[in-house]
Amino acid sequence: MRAVEIIEKKRDKHELTQAEIEYFVQNYATGNIPDYQAAAWAMAVLLNGMTPQETTDLTLAIVASGETINLSQVVPVAVDKHSTGGVGDKTTLVVEPLVSACGLPVGKMSGRGLGFSGGTLDKMESIPGFRVNLTTEEFLHQLDTVGLVLAGQTADLAPADGKLYALRDVTGTVQSIPLIASSVMSKKIAGGAHAIVLDVKVGLGAFMQILADAHTLAQLMVDIAHLAGRKAVALISDMNQPLGHAVGNALEVKEAIETLQGGGPADFKAHCMEVAAHMLTLGGLSANKADALKLAGEALADGRAWKRFRELVIAQHGDVAYVDSPELLPKAKFIEVVSAPRGGYLAGIHARVVGETAVILGAGRAKKGDPIDHAVGIEIHRKVGDYLENGSPLFTLHADDEAILKEARLCLLNAHTWSDTPVEPLPLFYGVIE
Repeated sequence: MRAVEIIEKKRDKHELTQAEIEYFVQNYATGNIPDYQAAAWAMAVLLNGMTPQETTDLTLAIVASGETINLSQVVPVAVDKHSTGGVGDKTTLVVEPLVSACGLPVGKMSGRGLGFSGGTLDKMESIPGFRVNLTTEEFLHQLDTVGLVLAGQTADLAPADGKLYALRDVTGTVQSIPLIASSVMSKKIAGGAHAIVLDVKVGLGAFMQILADAHTLAQLMVDIAHLAGRKAVALISDMNQPLGHAVGNALEVKEAIETLQGGGPADFKAHCMEVAAHMLTLGGLSANKADALKLAGEALADGRAWKRFRELVIAQHGDVAYVDSPELLPKAKFIEVVSAPRGGYLAGIHARVVGETAVILGAGRAKKGDPIDHAVGIEIHRKVGDYLENGSPLFTLHADDEAILKEARLCLLNAHTWSDTPVEPLPLFYGVIE
């Protein structure tokens, strides 16, 4: 078997066999296939696509490139969730303790932010001392004793994915739906997930900006799960405007805490309840979504979800005083409330511009390895469809540099568009694929 023959076969729009895919992935991971051949193969996949079976074979070949975690030794069913990334998406911080508090243990490996999309680990590290680098043994022990883990992915899980992603990033092949799907699902399967709830974002602040593309990606990931012997459901959710109000690490932790304590923005709470309900149903704790929503609502209302979040922080060496008193969390030097420049209906809040402005402030990374400022960020006070009077609060900036604050103010004012006639609110979800 030769790499060039596999490249030519995919170039000519033929379906690759499991053996061909395994050969290519294994030899690329070990350095026997050079980057230039892998780049040619990735471009052929981008242009010609892959069948669900090919993509599943690719996913499992990536899984086989490293270690896997067997969660069955500590939990009967391992349920995980994955978001394709968005602006203000702090869902994991609420959903995971909520589901765990209902009696379904959750062990999740999350990532860091890059570009306009925030990272769960960066948010949790706003809490002094919170430790995300756990060994496999520590991960399993905490899942068994606490019922909740939120940690970083180890380098030994799906190493071929990291190598392929770095290559795709510099060869114009990041947009390939089969390569996106295999990247996401390989990490979930390697991490031991038996059932997966996928939150596929669509819109201006999402990787998938067209609903049809988001649907294709969601369907392919669900197909991969089923062909690989896992259960999955995919929610297609809106990301044309930020989720909730807060965008920025400590600010998002505060908003998650407010939500766990019974408050928080209505859209964010509703989104979290929907995701939690699907996790509880997929994990077998509820017979249907209605029962799951009731179960989750009770765990939120009686404080069990908040208690489980505190237990998570303590278990991973975070200073729980900072979550008990969120005003202790990092604060920016300059906080400025910006008023609406006119009256009218909000026609749009460009989520990507909001996310990119948060990066300018220092809340995110322009490139891998950039430092993060946990204190800075944005609070978007209103939603698409709201009516505002001229001069009413529009957004609040949290900055550590006055010059950057001025730049951010202008960017965010331009991110808001207006209408003199009523505008329909945006939906939270566009569909579910089961």
